[in-house]
Order: sequence, then C-alpha cells, then structure tokens
Amino acid sequence: MLDARGEWRHGYDLAALTGLKSGTLYPLLIRLEAQGYLEAEWQPPAVRGRPPRHAYRLTAAGLRLARMEAGSPEALASTKTWRNGEAMS
Repeated sequence: MLDARGEWRHGYDLAALTGLKSGTLYPLLIRLEAQGYLEAEWQPPAVRGRPPRHAYRLTAAGLRLARMEAGSPEALASTKTWRNGEAMS
C-alpha cells in the first residue's frame, strides 16, 4: 500500500497481501478509517451480477504514519520480504 499512493485496494487484496484473516483485517480497516488514516468507498462491480466492493486507500495522514512506522526498528525487525504477493523468509 505504501508503494501505490492513491491506489484503491479491496479488502480481499489487502488480506492476501498481509496474510490477515477477515476477522482481524476489517475491524482494523474500520478503525483506521475512523481515525482518518484511510479513505473507504463502495465501488461498482467490475463484472455484471457481482456485488459492489468496498475499497480503501491511505490518506495523506495515513501515508505519513505508515512511512514513520515502516522506518521504526520494531517494524523493520518484523518485516517480511514480499515477492509476487507471497511472504518469503
């Protein structure tokens, strides 16, 4: 999400990227939106007959916070290397 400023991401994509289960991810997304770090919107279905999807993107405040957290020693110690959406040790 840090690499794609302004890019909308669906919850399913974020779950795949982070490895978080929906019961953990969606409450976090709701809190981050309430705190002003994320924007959320309903997007029309890409395929007819499918339901609309909720999409998220970082706000300017969210991007600043994410960059600050990504540079912290704690964040660096727990960072996984990602390649093609898969975590690598």
